[in-house]
Amino acid sequence: MGDVSYDTIIRNGRWFDGTGAPSAVRTIGIRDGHIATVAEDDLDETDCPQVIDAAGKWVLPGLLDIHTHYDVEVLGGPALAESLRHGVTTVMLGSCSLSTIYVDPVDAGDIFGRVEAIPRHHVIDAVDRHKTWSNGEEYIEALEARPLGPNVAAFIGHSDMRAATMGLDRATRKDQRPTKFEQAQMEQMLTEALRAGFVGMSSMQLLFDKLDGEVCRSRTLPSTYAKARELRRLKSLLRRSGRVLQSGPDIENPLNIGSQLFQSLGIVRNPLKTSLLSAADVKSNPFAVKLLGPMARLVNRLGGNFRWQHLPVPFEVYADGIDLVIFEEFGSGAAALHLKDELERNALLRDEDYRRRFRKEYEAKFGMRVWHRDFFDAHIVACPDASVIGKSFGEVGRDRGGLHPVDAFLDLVLEHGTALRWRTTISNHRPEVLKKLAADTAIQMGFSDAGAHLRNMAFYNMGLRLLRHVQDAARSGRPFMTVEQAVHRLTGELADWYRIDAGHLRVGDRADVVIIDPERLDATLDEYAEEPVEQYGGLSRMVNRNDDTVAAVFVGGRAVFLDGQPTSLVGTERTGRFLRAAHRAPAPATSAARKDALAHVG
Repeated sequence: MGDVSYDTIIRNGRWFDGTGAPSAVRTIGIRDGHIATVAEDDLDETDCPQVIDAAGKWVLPGLLDIHTHYDVEVLGGPALAESLRHGVTTVMLGSCSLSTIYVDPVDAGDIFGRVEAIPRHHVIDAVDRHKTWSNGEEYIEALEARPLGPNVAAFIGHSDMRAATMGLDRATRKDQRPTKFEQAQMEQMLTEALRAGFVGMSSMQLLFDKLDGEVCRSRTLPSTYAKARELRRLKSLLRRSGRVLQSGPDIENPLNIGSQLFQSLGIVRNPLKTSLLSAADVKSNPFAVKLLGPMARLVNRLGGNFRWQHLPVPFEVYADGIDLVIFEEFGSGAAALHLKDELERNALLRDEDYRRRFRKEYEAKFGMRVWHRDFFDAHIVACPDASVIGKSFGEVGRDRGGLHPVDAFLDLVLEHGTALRWRTTISNHRPEVLKKLAADTAIQMGFSDAGAHLRNMAFYNMGLRLLRHVQDAARSGRPFMTVEQAVHRLTGELADWYRIDAGHLRVGDRADVVIIDPERLDATLDEYAEEPVEQYGGLSRMVNRNDDTVAAVFVGGRAVFLDGQPTSLVGTERTGRFLRAAHRAPAPATSAARKDALAHVG
């Protein structure tokens, strides 16, 4: 048998190159992990070990997820199959000032546990068991020694650096500042990370994310305590290198939001590439969304380089009892979550003074907030008392003799604890507004939070849901963007802005490929599903399941999902790699090695 011309041929699919250029029916030849040919005619399939007929399907670059919290999961479960199965071939770690480059296991547990709703003891165990690195370069080597499923890019977290240099206690005190030596340490950490190829630094000013643990419990993240001078020196390193600052503003402080926007301006210095959380059509303030795009476009016209991050689907969240991050944003809610002991918490929830405070804060209508605070718009989906399932807490209150919705909610939490499961949609509930946001040039598709809030939400398939929205609008005769534009927004546009080698499907590009059946971009994308996480003791997490939609997924030219099922490579061999910013990714193994691997693809 002679040399194999191609490792894989994908024939007669509607090919999108990720640039927004017109799509066309083409046949693609993959060799040595790259796109070798994009042909109008058939390719010679002789001795090709894998041929896929993609007639009637879309062939896209693998999708990017620019906002995940896989930092803990990637250590013990590097396949990250929940993203792969939906065509996501590149994920970004280190969001919201959180990363595991420098913090010790206990501090990592305190920082990640409550903020990202990952059980603290699992965070501590994962970091303690797997951490072998002491800087960014060693972290990259450690990731690439694992059987990574998707490609990985990363921010370094400011809270990570701050806690490691100052100690978590000092790093979360208002009266403490880093010493000159500690400041220099953080600058050196960031310099080394940027040199290693991290896309930038993430920071945080949002004040309702709270720490777990004992010593610093209920303080906000270390990054929120930094003053302007500390951040300015770190940002100057980002400006000089052309890398990205990801941040979340203090939404209760309009001046902070404004300063975050305008920090992107260069004027007498380089612009600061800034990606800010987040553009959303929040129910609590339906008018705020009208300001986000114009503000960002003004900054960019003046010479800035600013983008909002945006989840392009309704932001539906679930909760078990009172365990949900939205309660952190007001005092009585945070007070309940502060108490880990169930007996203490229940005593608080029974207290009439506490309930009076909760009702007052629930009814307050002014000020910026995330949750719209309407228990008539929060519906029970599971409960030992079957009579309340399907009802809102407001309706339960009416049924119970006109109880205030807050009292109905707290009574049910006391009666059933975490066996009470309910849901509400916080934002992105108006399809017409979603269309405008999806087309806004100052907005990036992202913010899935994959790997976090395991019992609260699942947006692993957000890219597929955007494509469905685009296709449905076109079929109804009211298109708001082309499929080519939507694919570009989910792939090439993001890769180019973050300067990573991904998001395109042209000759010479890496063969990160997803094949989608457009006829199955349907209601299955919205269905509820759960799946246990082995490395978190079998904890059941929310996931998405629409296996008929994605026909195949390739990372680096190797099939990781076929017909909705993982191949034998997933979790056993590394298919992804760490994508270093501003670097061309090296070619993977040789064609002969690839042929051997394909021989046992499941």
